[in-house]
Amino acid sequence: MPLVRVSMVEGRTAAQKKAAAEAITRTLVEHCACDPSHVYVIFDDVPATDWTVGGETVAERRRARGEG
Repeated sequence: MPLVRVSMVEGRTAAQKKAAAEAITRTLVEHCACDPSHVYVIFDDVPATDWTVGGETVAERRRARGEG
């Protein structure tokens, strides 16, 4: 019963997450001989103000690049 946890800065659509979960499941089935009905994928959407890189939040880095 594999469980894959994916942590990302929030902002992906439900369709994007569904496609990613399907691809992750296919990969585990192909490479680990898992039953797809036993593959669990959990998405952790983290606010950009709660994810830091090099001491700066992703929100700060985006603002510095002019992305909002």
